[in-house]
Amino acid sequence: MGVARLRRWGMGSPLDVVDWPVRTKRLVLRRLADGDMSRIFAYRSQPQVAEWIGGTATDIPSLAERFGEGTTAVIVEHEGRVIGDLMIKVQDAYAQREVSEAAAASEAELGWTLDPTHHGRGFATEAIEALFRICFDDLGLRRVVAACYTANDASWRLMDRVGMRREAHHVKDSLHRDHGWQDGYVYALLAEEWRG
Repeated sequence: MGVARLRRWGMGSPLDVVDWPVRTKRLVLRRLADGDMSRIFAYRSQPQVAEWIGGTATDIPSLAERFGEGTTAVIVEHEGRVIGDLMIKVQDAYAQREVSEAAAASEAELGWTLDPTHHGRGFATEAIEALFRICFDDLGLRRVVAACYTANDASWRLMDRVGMRREAHHVKDSLHRDHGWQDGYVYALLAEEWRG
């Protein structure tokens, strides 16, 4: 069942159509499970991680509330240990009213947070490449997008490394809790670009 039909009928999360877990050479990607929050909180509460994510959580219950039911969350494991979390937020592309049905659930916003103790080993690149396979092959999406502050070098360098295209440089469009108004980058990748 395609993501668009699943969404139109109001059935579950688009991620329910994926055959979990998804395995790569070194990683296992899976859905959020009971017991994950304490490990996620351990790295998301570190200052160098919290600086660039959308919001901080002061404790495990507040983090669990932010994750909600985990309908967009994908957990990254290495050797049985949680080392990061990803987001696949399936959404409608912009479309004129007459063709809006064809744009329903056709793209996804992606996000990622990796435990800093695992940086520099290629895990983020491997996880995002698997995320592309999930989005384009399993979910049948036509486009993925991601955004970051321009000062978040690690994030935009990752997007460059995995072949995403920088589509926009917004000037002072995003308010950071500590750094004030910041510039932002928007990156994207089309299914045909990824397959090419």
